[in-house]
Amino acid sequence: MAAGIPASIRPAKAPRLDAATLQQAFAGTDAAGRFAALRAAAPGRIVFTTSFGLEDQVLTYLIVESGLPVDFVTLDTGRLFPEVYALWAQTEARYGIVIAPFYPRNDALQLFVRQNGINGFYGSRDARKGCCDIRKVEPLGRALAGAEIWITGLRADQSAARGGAAFAEVDAVRGLLKVNPLLDWSRDEALAFAKANAVPLNPLHGRGFVSIGCQPCTRAIQPGEPERAGRWWWEDDAAKECGLHVGADGRPRRSASAEAQA
Repeated sequence: MAAGIPASIRPAKAPRLDAATLQQAFAGTDAAGRFAALRAAAPGRIVFTTSFGLEDQVLTYLIVESGLPVDFVTLDTGRLFPEVYALWAQTEARYGIVIAPFYPRNDALQLFVRQNGINGFYGSRDARKGCCDIRKVEPLGRALAGAEIWITGLRADQSAARGGAAFAEVDAVRGLLKVNPLLDWSRDEALAFAKANAVPLNPLHGRGFVSIGCQPCTRAIQPGEPERAGRWWWEDDAAKECGLHVGADGRPRRSASAEAQA
């Protein structure tokens, strides 16, 4: 069984759509053209998972503008910043959409807290990964059940691990295509686009919180630090992913240096 994803909800078949075809189409056009390519592909269910970060807010705007039929979902871990919940409500009101929440399973979460304590994820890497599995990875599996395409806000320059991503790639664990329309954007480009189009953003970005996850696992970064330095800051760089994004082998994405240390 893939970590955090029950076999009962994982597709056994490969996706119908061709990742190479979408990869080629995405590489030769802008963001608007990429959503047109998705429409032309005439896929089945499309899911966009948003955590209300800069890139996800830009994608929400682009998806609404494109008219692409997409299910908007978010993973409510129960440990999010208050600012995230406020932005969630603001985003729904601004664009006239409903963003469906997926929550951790109560029994799994209760057991984890009983065994590890409410903040037990600080205790060890295994405990932290276990918390991420319960609060994020397993709910994502339910959110993507039956989907053919998963849209994400990954950018290649967010981290070394994400530098190896493609515009369109097969998610071997979930049996679908994952598309990353902003893969070649820089953070400055995303921020400029958001400002030009009055996209609502999390005020925490202006206070140094560049990559925002659960409140107890996120800090502001210092000048010169990489974007994801504020995530799980008590761990080394080999552990800067939670398990949502996997490579072609079905394993969580890691940097080349992390692979060498494994």
